[in-house]
Amino acid sequence: MSEGSLDGLQLALGVTFDDGALLQQALVHSSYLNEHPGVFTEPNERLEFLGDAVLGVAVAEELYTRHRDWQEGELTQARAEVVRGATLAAAGARLDLGSRLLIGRGEAGSGGRARASNIAAAFEAVVGALFLDQGYAAAREAIARLLAAELDSVGMRPAPADPKAALQEAVQGVGRGLPTYAIVETSGEDHARMFTAQVEVEGEVLGRGDGPRKVDAERQAALAALRVLGEA
Repeated sequence: MSEGSLDGLQLALGVTFDDGALLQQALVHSSYLNEHPGVFTEPNERLEFLGDAVLGVAVAEELYTRHRDWQEGELTQARAEVVRGATLAAAGARLDLGSRLLIGRGEAGSGGRARASNIAAAFEAVVGALFLDQGYAAAREAIARLLAAELDSVGMRPAPADPKAALQEAVQGVGRGLPTYAIVETSGEDHARMFTAQVEVEGEVLGRGDGPRKVDAERQAALAALRVLGEA
């Protein structure tokens, strides 16, 4: 890749690398290495591995900070939505990573530059390179900017008016048993009680929720379960 093309990618990323070779490495597909032995020592796969881990932590931290009322299950589901392959491929396409990849002729001829898995892998590798070059804080800032649309929209589906009824309908619709609720924790003074409810379906815990009344805690647990199931 030309220096000018790397400059264009850095402009799109909003980051200037101290070591441009790291960014170049992030764009080396294994097929290019096979056809051009000796040009690069390795493909972008190790950087992809690192970037995947950095993305997971950065997105988790961003969601944790933004949504202080979400329970573990809701945060887990939201993170999975943001870091799934299709999302990362879309973000990589916005950076035009497909055309920037160093890729073998055979892979390119079979549509490799447009292949979502290649673009998502390159996006992860770029994040890994950015982490090595600039550190975690800069990587997290870039991730929040590059995935802003996905982070803004995740979990934005309006909550159902009756989450307990909605959860029952959702699980019965896929042939599962009725949800069961239990109060698993009570805290606070008598005048300011806080209850924690847990909802299970066929022995599997799907959600937990808190509230000043038992019914409120159960509703929050049902809402958390709906988000885990992708229904809210």
